[in-house]
Amino acid sequence: MVDKNEISGGAKELGGKIKEGVGKLVGNDRLRAEGMADQVEGKTEKNYGKVKDAVKDQVGSKH
Repeated sequence: MVDKNEISGGAKELGGKIKEGVGKLVGNDRLRAEGMADQVEGKTEKNYGKVKDAVKDQVGSKH
């Protein structure tokens, strides 16, 4: 089952990629940097959701 953190993290990561691309396109280094930061934050949240889901699966399989 997909965790809500995986979904929102993936969305934030995608948004960051778009923001970075727009920043590159218009020559805005600040927008590009914000996009890169959003991608890192999104990946972190997505991975947190995966770990949380895996732990939940392991705990559930032991009962």
